[in-house]
Order: sequence, then structure tokens, then C-alpha cells
Amino acid sequence: MVSFNTSLISGSWQHEWVLIHRAHLHEALKDKAQAPGQGTPIVLHTSAKVADVDAQAATITLEDGQRFEGDLVLGADGVHSVTRRHVSGKEVNAFSSGRNAFRFMIPRKEALEDPETAPMVQTNGTVLMWHSADSKVVIYPCVNNEILNFVCIHPDNLTNEYVTQGWNSGVGKDTLLNAFKDFEPGVLKMLNKADPETLKIWPLLDMETLPQWVNGRLALMGDAAHPFLPYRASGGAMAIEDGLSLAVMLPGDVSREDVPTRLELYAKARQERVLQIQEYTRESGRRHVGGKEDVIAAIISSYIYDHDEWDHSSEVLRQHLWSQNQQVYYRQPTVFGPMPGPRQDFWGRSRAAASTKAKFCTASIRFKTSRTLLKNLLPSSSYSFTDGLDWLAGGGYNHFGLYIHGVQYKSADGQITEGSYLPVLFEDLADPILSGREELGFPKVFSSIDVNRRRHSYHVTASWRGGVWGQLNLTGLEEKSEEETQTNGSTKTPPNLLLHRYMPSVGKDRKGTPEAEYPVVVDSAEDLTVVPSRITRELRATDARLEIDGLDWNQLPTLHHIVSRLAEVPVYQVIEAKVVEGEGVADVSSARRIEP
Repeated sequence: MVSFNTSLISGSWQHEWVLIHRAHLHEALKDKAQAPGQGTPIVLHTSAKVADVDAQAATITLEDGQRFEGDLVLGADGVHSVTRRHVSGKEVNAFSSGRNAFRFMIPRKEALEDPETAPMVQTNGTVLMWHSADSKVVIYPCVNNEILNFVCIHPDNLTNEYVTQGWNSGVGKDTLLNAFKDFEPGVLKMLNKADPETLKIWPLLDMETLPQWVNGRLALMGDAAHPFLPYRASGGAMAIEDGLSLAVMLPGDVSREDVPTRLELYAKARQERVLQIQEYTRESGRRHVGGKEDVIAAIISSYIYDHDEWDHSSEVLRQHLWSQNQQVYYRQPTVFGPMPGPRQDFWGRSRAAASTKAKFCTASIRFKTSRTLLKNLLPSSSYSFTDGLDWLAGGGYNHFGLYIHGVQYKSADGQITEGSYLPVLFEDLADPILSGREELGFPKVFSSIDVNRRRHSYHVTASWRGGVWGQLNLTGLEEKSEEETQTNGSTKTPPNLLLHRYMPSVGKDRKGTPEAEYPVVVDSAEDLTVVPSRITRELRATDARLEIDGLDWNQLPTLHHIVSRLAEVPVYQVIEAKVVEGEGVADVSSARRIEP
């Protein structure tokens, strides 16, 4: 004999293991489905046999000629399903597994009052099992430990003469006792308590695996799709999991047009798990329990019980919804789905309309400096200067950028792309840093950036955890006259922006080897067609100062190698310094690779 206490092991999994009288479960589910609440309560038609199903139109016709139409049809009509052939395209019938089972229940009180059987059922929640070479008796409690449920499995040739088409055929007690006559006396004493009026014989049926559960608007569930042998007590549980999956896939706002796709998703979510548990169940029927089998049983139990179908199906649905829009951006961590950012929301919808209304305020300084030093900041020999432009500009609200103007990139085929090269861009928010690096290839790094604006001056301070490394001070700000402001307030098309994207490889044996490395261009003219920009105000500075201090590795442990190089850039002559205000912030969605 093997016994275990369900109350002691039910905490092994994320949800409690519950033993319940099947009739009570049916009644509870029926009451819930018919009760007022969210959605329309069901109308239950009894003694209504289905004669035909139209899987594409979602209609069913009863034997009495009544016809019903809906958005979908769920074939939950059991092992002898009528709807199954409308999915498979042929008759697929269940067949005998070679075993039948007696089923009956007795009050636990009767066993407790018998001195010979009382020790077996003394503890609440105890499941009892006895095995022989080809037979098995299982007793488990239900109805709050008041009822004992018996399942007595045996070779079908002992009782086939009593089995009819249904699963609820009556049989005499002598037949039960004869089938298990070689079991120990205590078991026979328990079996002898069966009430002949309620003793039933149940054929244990199996079926070939269906390649599909769905056809158009018709889906199979429960035993209609996957009949189970009883060795793992999973048949009813898998049908309930089917129902949970369907509830996930078919919330109230699903359109009729989407129903066939959602039913296919239901099958995708369920089939692998159900087929695996079916095979575990068949294997359990061929095995005995004890010794090494305990380890196998533990693995099987974990797979069956340590699962939440609502969570699993929800993930299948999420992945499907994400896959429907190929325009969305994915960035680390990708497991949470597409990443909203400056260019689009979570579902891939453009933010261009909002960007058009966004305000900008940019402080900039242009100055002459060392051409040779700037050349050292270009990433490869494919980058070079065009004639006559060799100064640096930088600045901005909540970002501090350093731009090398007048740069050209020469592709392998000789094509020239001109623009301003951006070696580094400092920002003080994580989201734009991540989206800019991963989606566009911007060389963004973090730094605290504080802006202090006064009536006639503008001050930007860049720091890292208190260590101030950069200051831009514009003073003597005077507003340009309306005539000096650009015609109609529109901005001139700025030069294209050149970037160099670099993504490191993973693994200590691949240090210094890029996973990806290529040049990127941001087409400024194209960006203006997506998000038009206009200047509303421009102020020029009579004095401007840019100061960069490289500090040291202790003060800038992640930035010193960058800032120290920028500190080397001399300011020979300030060409222009100004503050520009306007509307329309470019989303730089035009960014593209230069080389294929």
C-alpha cells in the first residue's frame, strides 16, 4: 500500500491541491455561469442533442431542428464528441486502453466505524493506493473529508460485458470483489462497503492525438480534444485549464473578426502541455509506485501541478499582440515587450504629433579650435573634414552635446555623406539615453546637467555626483529683432548628423570585438518633414565661456576618459553664442545605416 497526505504536500506548488466531489464542482461552475455578473449569464438547454455544426459560420443545429448562431462554438461535448469530426475532417473515435474502472463512493463514517478499516482513513486528506501487476485501487477523500471516493482499475476483459456506450454503467458488487479477489483482506473489506445501487463501471478510453483543435470559429476543449486516463487525475483539471486559456484569449472586447485567430492562440497555448501530461498519464498507468518510481512521480507531479494557465496563456497572447506590429522598437530588457520612447508609444504609434507641439530651448556656442585635435576624435579614416569648417559646437537643455561640423564619411563604394559628427552626447535621464543608444546608435552617456536661466544670461553646469566637469555660461543676452528672426519663424535645415554605432560582444574571450559597428546618418531634412520646427525667439550673447575640467578617475570613474579628452580641446575664438527657443522637437526617426 502507498499513502500520502494531500494537506502536507499541497504547499509544494504555487496553488493549493484541492480534492472535490465532481458533482459539486459541476454544480458550482453551473451556478457561476448562470449568475448575474460581468457578461451575459448563460442559458442552459438540457436534452438538446447536436446534429450538425458549421465551423465557419459558428452555428449549431439540434436534432429537433433548432438552430443557434454565435461568434464561436466550443466543442466541450466529451469523449464521444459530435463536434470533433468538424475539426478533424473525419471520425476520430476513442478506443479502449485495455482497462476499465469501478467507481463508487461511501460515507467516510462507515469506514471509521469499522475497526478493520478505521486505521486506513483515520487522517484527513489521506490518499490510499494498492497495486497488483495489472490492477489498482485508489481511495481519496472529498466533501470536506466526509466522503471516500473509490477508483478501482482492472483489465477490461473482466468486465467488458457490463460496459455500455456510456461511462456510467451499473454492475454488481460480486463482480467488483471477484476482480480484486487477490488483494489483501483490508482492501476487500473496504470494497465490500460499496452500495450496489451506486456502483458503476467506467471504460478507460484513449484516443489518437488530434493534429488540430480549431477549425474557423469552432474549437474543441476538454475530453472532446484530449481524453485522459485517470492515473494522474488530470482530465477535469485540463478541461478547466482549457477554459482559463479561452477566457484569456477571448476577453469582452475581442471583435468577431479576431475570433478565429484567438482560437488558434488558445490551441497554441494548450496543446504542448496537454499532450505531455497525456503521455505522463499513460506512462503512469504502466508503472508501479515505489523506489525509483517515486523520483519519476515527483518530476511528473511538478510539471502537472506547478503551473498557472492564466499566466501562461496571457504571455502567449502578449507575444502575439507584440508580433502584429513590425514597426515597434525593442530594447533591453526585451522580455517586457516593445519599449516606448521618443519616437513611438508602446504599440508603435508615432509621437510626431506630440513632438510638433513640444517646446525647445537650445543654448549653443561655436568656436574655432584645433583641427588636428578634432580629427583625433573621429572614429576611423573613413571620416574626414570638408573644406573650411572646423569648429566645435555644443550645449542644450537637459543634454550637453559636442558637435564637430564639416565632417564627411566616405563609404566603401566611394559615396560621400556629409554632416556634423557627434562624438558624445551627455544627458541626465536614463530613458532617452537607452532609447538613443539602442534604437539610433547615439553615443549617449549619463551626466547631471543643471540649467540656470536668468533674464540676460544662461548657465549650464555638467557634473557627476558632485564633481563639476563642465560649464557653459552665456551672458549679455539680447533678443534679435523680428526682422532678424528667420522668415515666418521657420528654422533653416541644419546639417545632417553623423554617428558611429558600436555594440560590444558578450564574453571575456571576445573583449574588444564588436557585435555590431557601423556609421549612422540622421537626415535633418527628412526629420523636418516628420516634425516641422519653428523658431519663436532668439537671443544672442555678448560674452560666452566654455570650461571643461577632466578632473580625475576618482571624481569621474565612468567619464574621466571622455571628459579629459574634451578638456584638451582649446577655444581659439568664439564665433557665435546664442539661446534659441521654438516649437517642434525632432524625433530623429530618419536615422539609418550608411553602410549596408
